[in-house]
Amino acid sequence: MALAIIVAVYLTIVIANAGGYVDEIVISELRFNVYESLRTNPAYKGYPPEEIKKLAERIIEQEIKRMGLDQHFIIRSFNYLYNALTLNLGRAMKMFSSSGSNRVWDIIGERLPTTVLLFTTANVLIFACELLLGLLLSRRYGSKLDKTIISLAPLSSMPGWFYGIFMIIIFASWFGVLPYGGLVDAPPPEEPLLYALSVLKHMVLPLLSWSVAYIPIGAYRMRTFFLMFSMEDYVEYARARGVPPRIIERKYVLRPVLPPIITDFVLVLISSWMGAIVTERVFNWPGVGTLMAEAIGINDAPVIIGTATIFAYLLGVSVIVLDVVYALVDPRIKVGE
Repeated sequence: MALAIIVAVYLTIVIANAGGYVDEIVISELRFNVYESLRTNPAYKGYPPEEIKKLAERIIEQEIKRMGLDQHFIIRSFNYLYNALTLNLGRAMKMFSSSGSNRVWDIIGERLPTTVLLFTTANVLIFACELLLGLLLSRRYGSKLDKTIISLAPLSSMPGWFYGIFMIIIFASWFGVLPYGGLVDAPPPEEPLLYALSVLKHMVLPLLSWSVAYIPIGAYRMRTFFLMFSMEDYVEYARARGVPPRIIERKYVLRPVLPPIITDFVLVLISSWMGAIVTERVFNWPGVGTLMAEAIGINDAPVIIGTATIFAYLLGVSVIVLDVVYALVDPRIKVGE
């Protein structure tokens, strides 16, 4: 897992820097800014052009050394890798937080709560609906409800943001009952309760669009899991012994199927903390997904690398924890010497 994290972060560094091309852009911008500042500074107005050029080159050389850009990109990439793995994410090149800080930690920390609020809520809600609906469908296999949900499963062939566009047109543009997007009304309400209600109102369309896109296929998948495990030999044996259906469902079907369900839930939950870039852009939601889109658009490599590093660590820790959880929830798995 450690090796996977290292490789993933290093590949992100190489791609985010375009093999060193972004650093060349930084050097070009540095040269332009230094010459422009000296040209417009009244203190250097009477200096000969040769002296201005020497002074500018000296300043540029000092800044290049200070930023470590005088080294080959391979060496710089490993320096970037060490800083990323030690969570020394540094400072953004062009982006700032609302407080004016350009520290990557501050920029990500400002956007992360809104992403967690929206997408963690969405995934918990979707997971609960999938689990309960899948369990209900497995009990009523072949019923009209079962066939209806199966027929709705193709809705999940399109992502949540696709349905979000149509919901914005219907509920925001046509009927005007819900906002087009954003986090809160403008101007934001001063009372905490009204502020919370405003945020909740802005969450309705994203939650609804994700529910339409992902609940049908999720319920169908859960229903399939439950049906597969309900036909195992030990379940048939329990039925032959006269074990009540509820106990069979809880102990003999639900517990063995928990590992893949928990795996799916945890990985989706962790990935949601990165933010769904397109969904956040469609609904103008100020989260990590929007941050990544903005950072990619202006080639702000430190923000891209920092966000990817945090996600890599979260994912790695989650996979390790899942191995332990398997031994706790699945009665077929025993931890031995």
